[in-house]
Amino acid sequence: MRVLVVEDARPLAEVIAEGLRDQGMAVDVAHDGLDAAAKLDVNAYDVVVLDRDLPGIHGDTLCQMITERDGRVMVLMLTAADSPGDRVSGLTLGADDYLAKPFHFPELVLRIRALARRRPAARSRTLSAAGIKLDPMRRIASRDGRQLDLSVKEFAVLEALLNSSPAFLSAEGLLEQVWDEHADPFTNTVTVTISRLRRKLGDPPVIATTPGVGYRIIDPAVPPDWAADRGRRPTSGGGAQCT
Repeated sequence: MRVLVVEDARPLAEVIAEGLRDQGMAVDVAHDGLDAAAKLDVNAYDVVVLDRDLPGIHGDTLCQMITERDGRVMVLMLTAADSPGDRVSGLTLGADDYLAKPFHFPELVLRIRALARRRPAARSRTLSAAGIKLDPMRRIASRDGRQLDLSVKEFAVLEALLNSSPAFLSAEGLLEQVWDEHADPFTNTVTVTISRLRRKLGDPPVIATTPGVGYRIIDPAVPPDWAADRGRRPTSGGGAQCT
């Protein structure tokens, strides 16, 4: 999941961003409305955590811009104003949820995950393929009934691969979905994380690599020729089974 945090109070913005990264989210930060608008022009986000009182472009205006331009992006508005009128006006502007400051961080995380599930393109709660089952909300993953002890990044990589299955997902795509805009595209971070994930998933292997193309989930029970044909389909046409 990729999140944009728009908050002009820099210490608060960094605390939120680091906390969300610890939860396995790819997080970018903007400290004013102009910077946020620029990031929204070049990056695809699942959720925007938006402070209402922003310099540059006011949060109300930015919220309207986001909702009018891309209905797939969910907006969680943050503000110190918590009267019923303030909440109503924020939701009227197009915000999908409204959270007053100060807030408890676990509540923020739960609200972000709930918004991500409500996205028009969002997947159902549980993803499964090749004997793997993954529950993004409860942060639980297993293979053939065996619980997997995954790091935050390993879990996020597996979730991204399952979401794109049976199509390939490039290393660049993984960097975009699992890390953030500061990730070095020339680093071996993706390769190292995939290697650790493979070890934890065990045999037979379920993550295939095609140099120059990317990674994908394969089912050992599916004949190789048929699986390869499925993998040539575009990502939007495939998908792990969802329940």
